[in-house]
Amino acid sequence: MSEVLEPKKASAAGTVASAEPVYALMDQRPADMSNAESPLSRFRWQVSSSGKNVGVVARELALLGHFILRGNVANADFVKGAAEVLGVELPGTLKSNAKGNLVVRWLAPDEWLITVPGEQAFAIESNLRKRLTGHYSLVNVSGGQTLLVLSGADAVNVLRKSCHYDVHDRNFPVGKVVGTTFAKAQCVIRRAGQQEWELVIRRSFADYLAAWIQDAAQEYGFAVK
Repeated sequence: MSEVLEPKKASAAGTVASAEPVYALMDQRPADMSNAESPLSRFRWQVSSSGKNVGVVARELALLGHFILRGNVANADFVKGAAEVLGVELPGTLKSNAKGNLVVRWLAPDEWLITVPGEQAFAIESNLRKRLTGHYSLVNVSGGQTLLVLSGADAVNVLRKSCHYDVHDRNFPVGKVVGTTFAKAQCVIRRAGQQEWELVIRRSFADYLAAWIQDAAQEYGFAVK
């Protein structure tokens, strides 16, 4: 969470001070996470199979840091600064870049979704605000989203049931990202591996989409991690 404070236009001596905005940042992650609940922490999954009969596995990557970064790719300093902090370059159209558990997803020509482990979120936000200058936007949306991972040989069939976008290998290679509808709800889908798909979903739709997924996956053998 951050607040933009009005910069001082002049110092006490009457000289003009920097017009760069000053940010007041707050670490949203509590020191004690023992009682923290993700959007799906109370959802009652109904598995249909185990062992070799599992075709689809679902798991929530809970309590990650989620950020929306916006800026002009024509601004070389913005692009360079973001890469220095994130450790990866901002990806191009419909692509993603990752370093460990940090993933940057392209959303629009001037917009990216960044997900990081929750314990790193405050440091990432602080460092981006220190490094980036000029016209840009960085918003912490961690509280409003969660990330579901679908994996297994039949995970792609659940996607085929749930969205209109063509998820065939020739159209949706590993690393590609699209914003689309999944079971009539807004979703950002990333293909993380040959049989692994990441779904970034809104918190308010989490229970609905989890119920949809487990119903759509029952015929293939469904399990939860």
